[in-house]
Amino acid sequence: MFDQLHEECGVFGIYENKTCDVAHAAYLALYALQHRGQESCGIAVNDRGVFAQAKGSGLVQEVFTRSRLESLGLGNIAVGHVRYSTTGGNALSNIQPLVIRHMKGNMAIAHNGNLVNAYDIRRSFELTGAIFHSTSDTESIAYSIVRERLKTKTTEQAIEHVMTQIRGAYACVVMTATKLIAFRDPQGFRPLCIGRLGEQAYVVASESCALDSIGAAFVRDVLPGEIVVFENGQMRSIKTHCGKTKPHICVFEYIYFARPDSVIEGSSVQHARMRAGRFLAQESPVDADIVIGVPDSGIDAALGYAQESGIPYGIGFIKNKYIGRSFIQPTQGQREDAVRIKLNTVRENIAGKRVIMIDDSIVRGTTCARIVQLLRDGGAKEVHVRISSPPFRHPCFFGTDVDSQENLIACQFDTIDEIAREIGADSLAYLSVEATHHLAEKSNCSFCDGCFTGHYPIAVPSEQPKDKFEEKIQ
Repeated sequence: MFDQLHEECGVFGIYENKTCDVAHAAYLALYALQHRGQESCGIAVNDRGVFAQAKGSGLVQEVFTRSRLESLGLGNIAVGHVRYSTTGGNALSNIQPLVIRHMKGNMAIAHNGNLVNAYDIRRSFELTGAIFHSTSDTESIAYSIVRERLKTKTTEQAIEHVMTQIRGAYACVVMTATKLIAFRDPQGFRPLCIGRLGEQAYVVASESCALDSIGAAFVRDVLPGEIVVFENGQMRSIKTHCGKTKPHICVFEYIYFARPDSVIEGSSVQHARMRAGRFLAQESPVDADIVIGVPDSGIDAALGYAQESGIPYGIGFIKNKYIGRSFIQPTQGQREDAVRIKLNTVRENIAGKRVIMIDDSIVRGTTCARIVQLLRDGGAKEVHVRISSPPFRHPCFFGTDVDSQENLIACQFDTIDEIAREIGADSLAYLSVEATHHLAEKSNCSFCDGCFTGHYPIAVPSEQPKDKFEEKIQ
C-alpha cells in the first residue's frame, strides 16, 4: 500500500522473574513490529525500581545502536514502542514509552490507539494546573492513571478506574517498579496478545509475530476490556470491564496493518487476506491474462484472487527492500518519491497482457495512479484494479491516520468509474463491506467498519485532527 492509511504504533512488554537482558528481547520484538510505525521508537528498562530509557526518531536499527542498547543495562521488566504519529507530531517529547515519576513511584507507558475524548481529559487536567510535556493523548492516559493511583492501593486498581473515564482505542502496556500491566479497551479496537517465555517470564505485544521473534509461545489474546497483571512470576486477570459491550476490532488489522505471519483473535492474517482476494474474484470478475499483487500487502489477496478465478498469478513488481513503508513518509511529496524508488515492473511478465492489479486500499489515489502508469510503461495491454477493501468515505477516530474526508478520493467522485478514470485504470472494483466481515473465519469478534460506512461502535467527535494540540496562533 503506497497511498493509503497510516497505523500509529506497536507496543511490547516483557516480565522476567530475574534480572537479565530484557532490553535485547524488547529490541528484537520491536524489530518484528517495525511495520506498525517507523517514525520513532523507544525502550524503557526497570532494574529494581530504577528506570533507564532510550528513544529517538527513526527505525529500530537506527535508534538502538549496540552501545545505546547496552546503556539500558539489565533489568527484569521492559516496555517498548514503535510509533507513527496520529495524535501529536513527531517531536522527541511524543516518543514513547512515556516515563512518569510521581510520589508513589516510577511508571512507564506505551500506547497503541487513539482516544476520542483526549481533548476533554487534557483540558480538565490543565484547568487544575497540570503541565503537559507532549501533545500525545498517551500523556492524558498516564496522568489519569497517576491521579487515580494516588487514591488507590495498586496501579491496576487505578487503571480499572481510568477505563471508565477514557473512550476510544487503546492497547497499552504499563511498567511499574514491580509489575508489568497490559490492558485493552472494551471494544478491542487494537490487538494485544500474551506470550510465555520460559518458566516465569511473560511477554505482551501488539502482534504474535513479535512473540515468535524472541521464541515466546503464544498463550492468548488480551480480552477486550481486560487488565492483565504480571507480578512475582505469575499472571492474573481483572475482567471488570469485559463483556459489557460487543467487541469491534479494526478490520484493517486483517486487510493491511498486521504482518501476514501474525494470528489475531484466533485468525491467520495471511489467510484473511487470501479470503479477501477470493471474495473479490467472486464479486468482481474480469477477463485477464495475469493477476499481480502490489507488494507487500496486496500479494496475499492477489494469490487468493488467482486461485478463485483460475487466472495465473505472476510477479508484476519487484520491491526495493531497503526502502521503508511509503506510508510512513509524512508528506505527500515524500510518499511520491518513495514510490519511484520502491517499485519496478517485471516487463517480461506484463508486456502485452491484460493485467489484474490487486492492492489493499486507495486513499488519495495519486500514488495508485502512478503504479498503474508503471504497468502501462511496462507494456501492459490493460490494467484492471481490484481493491481488497471497500472505499474509504469517512475518517477514522481510533488510531488510523485519516482525519478528514477531503483527502479521500472516494469522496471526491460520485462513481467508481470516475475513480477508475482518475487513476488511469481500465476498470476498478472494491471488496464489499459485507465480505470484510467474513475475512477472519475463526474469529468470534465483530469489526469496526466506520471508515467505510460512517457507523462507529462508539460516539465520535465531528473531527479529530492529529495536530489539535499544535495549532498555530491565528
